[in-house]
Parts: sequence; C-alpha cells; structure tokens
Amino acid sequence: MIDKLIEKIQKTGAPIVVGLDPTMKFVPDHIKAAAFEEKGETLEGAAEAVWLFNKEIIDKTYDLIPAVKPQIAMYEQFGLPGLVTFKKTVDYCKEKGLVVIGDIKRGDIGSTSAAYATAHLGKVQVGSSFCAGFDEDFVTVNPYLGSDGVQPFIDVCKEEKRGIFVLVKTSNPSSGEFQDRLVQTGDGKITFSDKPLYEVVGEKVAEWSEQLMGEKGYSYIGAVVGATYPEQGRVLRKVMPKSFILVPGYGAQGGTGKDLIHFFDENRLGAIVNSSRGIIAAYQSEKYSKFGSANFADASRQAVVDMITDIDQAFASVGK
Repeated sequence: MIDKLIEKIQKTGAPIVVGLDPTMKFVPDHIKAAAFEEKGETLEGAAEAVWLFNKEIIDKTYDLIPAVKPQIAMYEQFGLPGLVTFKKTVDYCKEKGLVVIGDIKRGDIGSTSAAYATAHLGKVQVGSSFCAGFDEDFVTVNPYLGSDGVQPFIDVCKEEKRGIFVLVKTSNPSSGEFQDRLVQTGDGKITFSDKPLYEVVGEKVAEWSEQLMGEKGYSYIGAVVGATYPEQGRVLRKVMPKSFILVPGYGAQGGTGKDLIHFFDENRLGAIVNSSRGIIAAYQSEKYSKFGSANFADASRQAVVDMITDIDQAFASVGK
C-alpha cells in the first residue's frame, strides 16, 4: 500500500492528505436542513448531514489529492449512525481511487491490539467467511504501550499489505510534556547520551520499519510528526530514513509550506501533509468567504489548490 500511496502522490504532484474531520459547526445550514428534514434532529440526522458534507467535498477534491484521513472520533460522537457514516465515507473514498488513512490512534496490547488491527486493516473470521470491517489502507497507532501494542498491527499489515503511522512527535502544543522529556540511553551501565523521548520512539519506528518494506524504498511502517515542529522533523527524517512521515499541523495549527521541507527526501518524497479544517471548513474563513456556504466544496477545492502551490513554492525556494 505504501507503493500505491507514493504512486498517487507522484501522479497528482500533491503530497497532501485531506483530513475529513467534520463537526456540526462546519456543516452548512442548508446541508443540515436537508438531513434533518429526512432523518429528524437525531443522531441519524447528524450522521446524514456529515455524510452529505463529506461526499460533496470528496467529489470536488478527489482528482487533486492522493489520500484522505477521516478522524474516527468525529464520527463516534454520533454513536452507531456516525460509525455507519465513517464506513460509508471510507468506502466512497476508495471508490474514487483515494488512499484512506484511518485516524484512529489505537494502542493496546495482545488480543485487544490484534482486534483493533483486524477491525480497521484486516479481516475477521465469521464462520467460514472472512469479512473486512472498516477496511482502511493505513491507520494511526499510539506506541505508548511499546512493541506489544504495535506488533499486532504490523502482523496484520504483513498479511494484508496495509500500513500504519506511529505517533512520534505530535503537532499539539502540549506534546512536549512527555515527548520532549530527555531519557537516558545506553546499556544500563554506561549512559551514551540523553535523548528526547520522541527520538527514542523514532529509532524504534526505524527498527519496526525493516519488517515490511515496499518496492519504492519506503516501509509500510510510517510515523506521525507535526508540521509545527520543523526542527524535530529535520532530526526525525534522518532517524527514520525508510519511514514515510504523516505531517499534521498545516494551516489552522500554524504550519506552512516552508516548515515542511525537512520532512521530505531529495526526491520530494517521504512525507504527506495533512490539512483538516483548513480545507473542509475553508468557506468559513475570510480568505474563501466569497464562495459562501452554498459553494463550500468549491472553497475546499481552492484551499487544496492553494496548499499545493504553497508547498511547491517552498520546494522551489530551496531548489528541490
């Protein structure tokens, strides 16, 4: 699957993933009105509104981008109807030829971790049949429980040729409370150096990445590193040379094209940059207000075009 993602990035020229993270405040009133008229002001109505919102954005952007990243919590808040919409969104994106990164941030141990992996990347046995659950191409994984939590995902990835992105240095402001803490590394007797925890996790991701390599030089085991921390991105690109990096934090969280250069290799590969509300809620910003709520998806398309231009200009400024 990592090879397919790379091929899609090269074909579109857009190392971009659109985060499909809808909340009701992002959904235009006319979409909500249509959904509520059909389903009522219920969880089913909210889920229908999200589906209509997602579908229009997908229809207006799928030809420009290689991938989408639906955040499952935004669907879970609407209960079972929300999860149905999550699945409909995944399936529709795949029909459009998009790579789907399920932003689930799961992390547990043993059979629980294996069940999460099966639900989102694999197939569960039901009698004599094997059925796919949510059926994403990649998912995000929290490594806090160590290899016991990550290896079950890797095992399913090996079977299904799917991938994961392991949280290494996240984009949120308080990530440093734990991730930047210095830890002693060495053999227990002689301390070779003190390193921030995110770098230790990055080294472990590099180790895991060797288990499942694609044909284009990158592993199916990638990492999440926030655009809001470009210097850490520079370090981690070297620590994890074979891991693709999923880069959140562009746009609404403050990341810009010039912050991204160090996440990529010399061939402009090795990273894919996420923007969520900066794209799906673009029509609510002053920059794209001319589109209005009736043309919200056209605003999203323009935001994608502008993001591509911003990244291209950043590459051009350094001669990549």
